[in-house]
Amino acid sequence: MSRNIHTDTQAAPLYQEVADKIARLIQEGVLRPGERVSSLRKVSQQYGVSLTTAIQAFIALEDRELVEARPKSGFFVRLPRPALKKPGKSRTPQAVTEVTVGALQSRLFEAAMMPHLLALGGAVPSPELLPTVKLNRILASVARRAGKSGVSYDMPPGAEALRREIAKRTMNAGAMILPDEIITTCGATEALMLCLRAVTTPGSVVAVESPTYFGLLHALEELKLKAIEIRTDPRTGLDLDALDRVLKTRTLAACVAVPTFSNPLGALMPDTHKQRLVQMLAAREVPLIEDDVFGELHYQPHRPRLAKGYDESGNVLLCGSFSKSLAPGYRVGWVVPGRFYERVKTLKLTSTLATATLPELAIAEFLANGGYDHYLRSARSQYAANVKRVGQAILKAFPAGTRVTQPQGGFVLWVEMPVAVDALRLQDDALTHDINIAPGPMFSPTQGYRNCIRISCGVPWTPRLQAAIQTLGKLAQRQL
Repeated sequence: MSRNIHTDTQAAPLYQEVADKIARLIQEGVLRPGERVSSLRKVSQQYGVSLTTAIQAFIALEDRELVEARPKSGFFVRLPRPALKKPGKSRTPQAVTEVTVGALQSRLFEAAMMPHLLALGGAVPSPELLPTVKLNRILASVARRAGKSGVSYDMPPGAEALRREIAKRTMNAGAMILPDEIITTCGATEALMLCLRAVTTPGSVVAVESPTYFGLLHALEELKLKAIEIRTDPRTGLDLDALDRVLKTRTLAACVAVPTFSNPLGALMPDTHKQRLVQMLAAREVPLIEDDVFGELHYQPHRPRLAKGYDESGNVLLCGSFSKSLAPGYRVGWVVPGRFYERVKTLKLTSTLATATLPELAIAEFLANGGYDHYLRSARSQYAANVKRVGQAILKAFPAGTRVTQPQGGFVLWVEMPVAVDALRLQDDALTHDINIAPGPMFSPTQGYRNCIRISCGVPWTPRLQAAIQTLGKLAQRQL
């Protein structure tokens, strides 16, 4: 059973401290928009740091879009840009629905297999942003040391070394979870499937966020489950009052939610909301399946708390994965099934039997030696900067009235276009220009959100990406 805890976070790197001090000067108006900032050498002298540290500080300030470099002139305070218009709260029929999104998902994945396409449809980090060389080196080393055990089944609950490292990381997210409460899985997809199978039967009704992750909807479809959509706020996530009304009138087998950086909105549920969500479901003995695949990719200094941290009865089934944050192809995920542990463990044996041994051990070592935390600091900064750049580019290129989310973590953007723009037609047109996007109807069991798309910012900002956003904007304009 999980328990609330508090842990101190590591001190910020020296370059980050320098960046924070300069940022404060900008925010307080000491340095004004368009004004030249002190040179690298002067900053180095002022703050008593090396020139390398000063350079890192300015890179961090660029990532925050507080300063910009001008050739042969130095760094200047960035001029203000127009604010993004955020989508409003979703509107849902709150009716029980059969799920039929499999064909839309298959079409997206087929396009994703074409290497010449710019992959803006799937929420997958680009290999260029991942620590591939380090991971490959660790994997080779682990394989040599493991010997015969490296090619043997690692039966459930999975590698103890990895479960121990996962348990340590949950402490930073406000929950105490023991290694023996964790089962490793073949990615978060298997974790979600196992949890759904453990708590439902064909025909059961499951509450889902609206919009929600299309992979979850496909899982419901394959398991012959029904869905009821609960409206969301693009900033705070699931509308708990709407969920409470559903709980009072319908029998639910489970509720599936992504409280931390939901997919596709990137919404972050406040801690008080997470606690209320856990308590209101526990009071009715409705299991909560918490999907936390984006939790490590926060933009703020502190990792958001898990809803699982408020669980006092084992009613929360927590799913996680390293696919979004580290290595998609390793297919290593995990689940903390709470009071459903034995059921999920049995289902794992009849599903994939075991999780691949060597990827488990390689990730465990990467976590244990500090490589993961070092990598995450860089990845978070890159994703935060990329999300801002892409959002601003969409604002400039897309039709007037377009609204874009402002996530606080992860790397996906939800784009709400004027109602005259059809996302499925836009997807067709985009493919002819070698661009793959995810249309809004994929994210709803009723295939709503016809004027919305999800854009992945998990690719580096390049001239090709910039041109692709401009092309998408032109294609959307043509439909008006």
